[in-house]
Amino acid sequence: MKPLLLALILSLSISALAVDGKSVSYKSGDETVTGLLYTPAGSGPFPAVIVIHEWMGLNDWVKEQASKFAGEGYVTLAVDLYRGKVADTPELAHILMRGVPDDRAKRDLRAAFDYLASQPNVKKDRIGAVGWCWGGGYSLQLALLEPRLAADVVNYGQLVTDPAELKKINGPILGNFGGKDQGIPPEDVKKFQQSLNQLGKENDIKIYPEAGHQFENSTNKPAYRADDAADAWKRMDDFLAKTLKK
Repeated sequence: MKPLLLALILSLSISALAVDGKSVSYKSGDETVTGLLYTPAGSGPFPAVIVIHEWMGLNDWVKEQASKFAGEGYVTLAVDLYRGKVADTPELAHILMRGVPDDRAKRDLRAAFDYLASQPNVKKDRIGAVGWCWGGGYSLQLALLEPRLAADVVNYGQLVTDPAELKKINGPILGNFGGKDQGIPPEDVKKFQQSLNQLGKENDIKIYPEAGHQFENSTNKPAYRADDAADAWKRMDDFLAKTLKK
């Protein structure tokens, strides 16, 4: 079967399972934050996934990804680290991204984990995280912060290579990266994997040779690569099934 046809079939089959999200609120320190919660059909309990948006914010593309994960059987919480703001230009995305205090973002992510763990239809020992771009970096940060995280997916996000930090990770790591990504160069990816291997941390890292940054995002037409994106989705789907549905 041709790759493009396979990608189309996969997209259609996932879309058929997509579910709607609802706005939920929960405490992050002394503040109340909101996110979108997507719940599979049935009574559960289900494994769960925290979805962390790119630098543009919690936009329609990210919501679509969250809905797809729910369609695959995960209670999915799409966090909103921008607190209700969404960028429509790269310039605004830069402003919003720089305006988020790092400690606040990390606190919000831990709060998202605690919120999911408190839900009666969630398997508390089967919570993972997925992020892209800016959110991919924070997906890795959550793995460093939260020892209970059962699985973590980093899609072309900022990496950490310090063994003293990486040793904090308890769950397996999946990574999807572009070989022509100038922001997250392959050399950094290889060093990241080498550090994980030296620490004995379970990982599955793939570099797509012809892909640049944001190659999975279908709304980013110059960078989007349909075949690579379909393969990356299948890798995520298989990885989460193996780690969270066992």
